[in-house]
Order: sequence, then structure tokens, then C-alpha cells
Amino acid sequence: MEMLRAAGLKKYYITDTYEVHALDGVSFSIEAREFVAVIGTSGSGKTTLLNMLGGLDTPTEGGVWIRGNSLRDMEPEERTVFRRRNIGFVFQQYNLVPVINVYENLVLPLRLDGAEIDETLLEEITGLLGIREELGRLPDTLSGGQQQRVAIARALLTKPAILLADEPTGSLDSATSMDVVGLLKSCAARFHQTVIVVTHQEEVAQMADRIIRLEDGRIAGQEG
Repeated sequence: MEMLRAAGLKKYYITDTYEVHALDGVSFSIEAREFVAVIGTSGSGKTTLLNMLGGLDTPTEGGVWIRGNSLRDMEPEERTVFRRRNIGFVFQQYNLVPVINVYENLVLPLRLDGAEIDETLLEEITGLLGIREELGRLPDTLSGGQQQRVAIARALLTKPAILLADEPTGSLDSATSMDVVGLLKSCAARFHQTVIVVTHQEEVAQMADRIIRLEDGRIAGQEG
């Protein structure tokens, strides 16, 4: 079953002297429960693409459909609610709130949405990610790998249909990177989620079911 479709995505930025084609006609579809890596060098359009897929930005042309719902056709407030309830984000810089403990960071998105906290699921996810004993700690007392696990757990707790990860291992050493991606993949399989990971690391991309390669805002090839 198709979970996500991007059709003719273009994103152009106009400066004083020239026009930047961050995305220049990108089209593909992703099936439910697929684990996909988008790989490319800096400036290839990876993060711009992820922002389009997650509804954080709107394309110059083209569109994104999630479960048949067009993100572009939604009003801004409607898109925000849809994104919060269907898409989970994991960022390179973790985006944890430093003044509240790990538990409060995990449940913050649910509280903002007025949703019930599934304590059983929270216990299961934190156990799977190896952070159950860290719930009372502040984020800056954790290692980078632990903070990234908290960010993954926070995204999983909202039970998103799609998980988008932007360079989730960019700040981690090689061994920790493999651990984090392995955990991300196993969690996605356990909770039946579709995952798209943006990376510049070939070894991370090779752990995916399929690889989409970007160059200069265009798809240069697909594998898997």
C-alpha cells in the first residue's frame, strides 16, 4: 500500500543575482512500512526534500500526498494538525528542551496535542531504546547517543504513520551511528512505521530497504 507520494516537486529560491533550484522535479512513492534512505552530498537538496515531505515547507511546484491526503491543499492550521498526528521527526540536533527531564521531553508533544499518554507504550519504547533508567535526568547530562535515543522515543510515542529523520547520526561516532540506525529500524518494524532517513553516510544508507540518491536537486538513481 502506498504511504507517501511526491510528484514533480520543485523548490526554487530567488536571490538578487540568480535562482537556486534546491529541488528540480523530484518524483517517487514509498510503500507502507518501507525503510528508505535519501543520500546525497551537502547542497543536493536532501533537507529541502524532507521539509516538503513533512509539510514544514511548501513546494514551488508539485505536491506531496500522505495516505492520499494532499499537504499542499491543506490550510496552514490543518496541515499543522495533520503533521502532528501523522508524522514524527528526528533531527540531528535532537531538539530536546534542556530545562525539563527526559520523561517530560518524551510526553511534551502529546500534551501539546491534548492526547492521552500511553504509559505502557512509553515503557516499552524506552526499554527497547535502553533509556528507561534515564527518565529523571536532564538532557545535557546524557551522551549524544542517549539524547538521540530520547529524540527517537519522543517521535515514536506519538504513533506516527511516517517517521522522518534528518541526518540523525551526523553528530555521532561511527559505532554509535550504527547502533542508533539499527534501533531506529527495529523500532519502525516493531511499530509498523514507514521511515525516511536523510543522510550523507553511505554505511547508514546501506541499512535501508531502498536508497534514493539526490544530486543537484534531482534523483540521480535508486537502489533496492
